[in-house]
Amino acid sequence: MPGSSSDRPALARGAGQRLLVVAGDSDVAELLCATLELAGYRIVAVKAAVDGVARLTRERFDLVVVDATLPDVTELGRTRPTPAHRPPVLLLIDYESLGRIEPELGLGERDYVTKPFRVADVLTRVQLMLRGTGAGPVRSGTVGYRDLVLDDTLCEARRGARTLDLTPAEYRLLRHLLVNTHRVLSKEQIGRYVWGDHRGDNAIEQLVSRLRRKVDQDAPELIHTRRGFGYWLGRADEV
Repeated sequence: MPGSSSDRPALARGAGQRLLVVAGDSDVAELLCATLELAGYRIVAVKAAVDGVARLTRERFDLVVVDATLPDVTELGRTRPTPAHRPPVLLLIDYESLGRIEPELGLGERDYVTKPFRVADVLTRVQLMLRGTGAGPVRSGTVGYRDLVLDDTLCEARRGARTLDLTPAEYRLLRHLLVNTHRVLSKEQIGRYVWGDHRGDNAIEQLVSRLRRKVDQDAPELIHTRRGFGYWLGRADEV
């Protein structure tokens, strides 16, 4: 059970980084704060996005965890921290609201965990965002993982020194996998992101197969199949 004593030895992942938790539900806030503190982070918690804005304008945080279902969450879009102070944001969001995840929050890199969330998923995403081992901005306009880099300004992808010749659909698929590093994406999620609707399984399997041949010419393999669930990108030895 998440938060049980059997989980605790694996929670010590932080190194004293400061996290701002923005959650109105007291049970959710208590679970997040207790878990993240046990994991080695220093936590500041507020109940409303407007209070989060106030803290961000006068304090530095390494990461912000936000309940995206808060009624005033758009207030975060009105703050513009200085370029040197743009903490990444982890959104806690309902699956049905994923299509509305795009509005700018005025902060840094974004990731999400769907609600109801598992504590282990939150810890994993926090760790990856803080350590930079998952997808994140390599420079302005790019996302990357190890030697695999996608440049949105040029619509170009590279693996090491090799440029990948991708179709628009392959490019969109690779981007979706990169910003969800180490997270399994279902065929339905992939279809809706790449084409705007759910295509047949065969079309998605063929698309993934074509992309895998282009990306994984170089070792180690980065695109993997989780049979019965979907596909994910990352180093298998880092899972």
